[in-house]
Amino acid sequence: MARAVSKSYRVGPTVVRAVRDVTLAIEAAEFAAIQGPSGSGKTTLLNLLGLLDSPDSGSVAVDGHDISASTENERADLRRDRFGFIFQTFNLIPVLSAEENVAYPRILAGASAGEARQRARELLATVGLGEKIAVRPDLLSGGERQRVAIARALANRPAVVFADEPTANLDSATAEEILDLMRSVCDASGVAFLFATHDPRVVARARRVIALHDGRIESDVVSVRKTGNGKRETRET
Repeated sequence: MARAVSKSYRVGPTVVRAVRDVTLAIEAAEFAAIQGPSGSGKTTLLNLLGLLDSPDSGSVAVDGHDISASTENERADLRRDRFGFIFQTFNLIPVLSAEENVAYPRILAGASAGEARQRARELLATVGLGEKIAVRPDLLSGGERQRVAIARALANRPAVVFADEPTANLDSATAEEILDLMRSVCDASGVAFLFATHDPRVVARARRVIALHDGRIESDVVSVRKTGNGKRETRET
C-alpha cells in the first residue's frame, strides 16, 4: 500500500512532479490497471509500489509493514519474495534458455537447482511453452518471450505481479492471448496483477481501473459484475 506518496525528478533545471500525494492499496487477486497518458506518472507509481524506487514523501507498506526504514538489501528480498515483474521489453537473459530464465529467480531465493528447474518446467507448461524449455529468447516470438516473462514473474509465488506496458510490443491477437493468460493465472492462483498501461485492451479487461493524471489519481473504478444487458456495473472507490 502507498500512503500519500510523492516523487519528483530533476530534468536539467526543471523539477518534474511525477507522483503527487497518492494513496493506493492493492488487494489479493485484483486485476487492476493504472491508466493515463504518457507522463501521467504510471510507471513511477508502479516502481514505488514495487519497491524499485523510493518516494520523496509518504510511505509504502508491504503486508501491513512500513518499509521506510528498510535497507536496500531488505527491499531487494521483499521484491524477490513478494513481487513479480513483467516489462514491455521482456528483459530476459539472452544467453539462458526459457527454463533457465524462469529458474533463475528461484535459485536467487535459495532453491536447489533441481527444484528451480522443476518449478520452471511447471510454469512454462502453464503458459503453453512446455515444449520450448530449452529454447533461448532470440529464437522465440514476441508473444512467447512475454509468456516466458510471465512464468518468470510467477517463479517465487508472488503476492503481486507488476506489469509495465506488457502489451506494447505485441500484435493485437498476441496481446489478447497474453491478457487472457494473465487473467486465468490471476483467477487460478489469487496473485494480484497491477498494470501500468495506456492500452485500451488492458483497460477493458481490468476489474479495477485507476486513472492517473499529472501524478494524481483522477478516478478509481471497480467493476462489480455484468448486468443483464452485458454492460459492466461499476462503483467508485
